[in-house]
Amino acid sequence: MAWHLVTCEYPPQAGGVSDYTQLVAKGLALAGDEVHVWCPQLKGGTETEINDQTDVFVHRELGSFSVADLRRVSGLLDRFDSPRRLLVQWVPHGYGYNSMNFQFCLWLWKRAARTRDRIDLMVHEPCLPFGKGSIKQNGVAAVHRLMTIVLLNAARHVWMSIPAWAARLRPYSLGRALPFSWLPVPSSIPIVHDPLGVRVVRQRYAPGEQQIVGHFGTCDRNISKLLLQSIPTLLHSMADCVALFLGHGSETVRDELIHRYPDLADRVHATGSLTAADLSPHISACDVMLQPYIDGVSSRRTSVMASLSHGLPIVTAKGALTESIWTESHAVALVAADDVEALIQTTKSLLANASVRSELGKAARGLYETRFALSHVVEALRNGGPQTS
Repeated sequence: MAWHLVTCEYPPQAGGVSDYTQLVAKGLALAGDEVHVWCPQLKGGTETEINDQTDVFVHRELGSFSVADLRRVSGLLDRFDSPRRLLVQWVPHGYGYNSMNFQFCLWLWKRAARTRDRIDLMVHEPCLPFGKGSIKQNGVAAVHRLMTIVLLNAARHVWMSIPAWAARLRPYSLGRALPFSWLPVPSSIPIVHDPLGVRVVRQRYAPGEQQIVGHFGTCDRNISKLLLQSIPTLLHSMADCVALFLGHGSETVRDELIHRYPDLADRVHATGSLTAADLSPHISACDVMLQPYIDGVSSRRTSVMASLSHGLPIVTAKGALTESIWTESHAVALVAADDVEALIQTTKSLLANASVRSELGKAARGLYETRFALSHVVEALRNGGPQTS
């Protein structure tokens, strides 16, 4: 089977879609499929790259996703046997033109209609909502709906990072019998078994053998607000505890917290950006992960997937986008998304009970392996998708 993955970003470009596309490309290639990735070029040019370990062919030909770029890529795609299978990583703001690249959607529709290519969509983000911004933002939201109509008319299968996207997308299929399938996003942080590295991390940030409450992931305004409301109270009530913020942008949250609470300066730490190999021992060094999300934990949150895969006990939030599996599995400690006091008390309770932490960590690892691991993504794509919403 041959795949053509169309994406708005790909390593070494940073981003969640970039990491996800690379994971899926490698997974499909290791399963024996021929895999081509079509993405924007780097500054060095548009030459085709071949990963010798996985036989993934990377074509950096998409440029700025202009009409000329798309026309050129069409010519290159036409050199492959028809019909081609295109797996498009969809997030509206990824394809330029102020997130309104209507011509990109038309290009995919023409590929489906004229060359009979099979278009599969992987929807990471569907479209901007109405009524939550300015008149300009509502205008962009309207254009997103038109783009969605064209995309769904081109697609033969729609994959979604969370089931909630089905309700937002299905009205724009205009009655087409189109399958919508849930395809959770796996962790992009491979597990590194390095006990010495874990000990080094703990010695650096908790030299007095304090417990470490970790948080991993880019902190947007809402997540930062929840952390700034919960972490100071937690630390003030537990003298033998430190906080460790992991990943890109973590210094910003640390600096703001210390600015507000200078007495906590020696108990709040941040790593900044780390490689995946360095992140793994830092995650493993934490006693509890605090991962609050204002819209609730969901299977599109790669930050919580990393903690799950490492078998860490997790305190997180239940919100509008939280799937039922998080409640049914009992694999994480769930509190209401807007209940800061519950976040604090649940975290304190876990820190005080090693056996409960151990059991929750095992459940987290088990949930990841049975439902969210990359192998399930590859199997679903190759078999056409077992879960339809």
